[in-house]
Amino acid sequence: MSPKVQPYDFANQLLASKDFFDRSTRVLAEADSGYRPQKDMMTVAQQVAHTAQTLDWFIEGASRPEGFDLDFASHVAALEQVTSLAAARESLDAAYARAIHFLRSQSPEDLAKPLPAGPVMGGQPITEIVWSMVEHTAHHRGALTVYSRQLGKVPPMPYGG
Repeated sequence: MSPKVQPYDFANQLLASKDFFDRSTRVLAEADSGYRPQKDMMTVAQQVAHTAQTLDWFIEGASRPEGFDLDFASHVAALEQVTSLAAARESLDAAYARAIHFLRSQSPEDLAKPLPAGPVMGGQPITEIVWSMVEHTAHHRGALTVYSRQLGKVPPMPYGG
């Protein structure tokens, strides 16, 4: 990573991904919270909560000496309790705020340090989590646009006004 790249550049990438997510999912309402295309899939609310959970997971994994928490069963168990889209959106807003704060509070040298050893991105620069967060968020906003269409709603283009 070039020392000329500032931490706010990474935060701006996350802010853009939040804008895209919010815009493309705004057609979903609280009444849609429990919708899932099939019984073994996440609900609308769980998709949003999982997106929030994963933003926090990346920041925690980059911040902890032991790296990423691989207890995925507990992550799934937490999601099973989520029933409200409004609450999930609040969690997502808070997770974005924490991730942006983390990125803006680190020096370029801090962000260039390697992630903890392990099976998830071990040894890569911390900055690599930004791309992963953006990609993961895009994946779930895409899934939610499919959910929206199955509900008879037309999601707006994420990249326009």
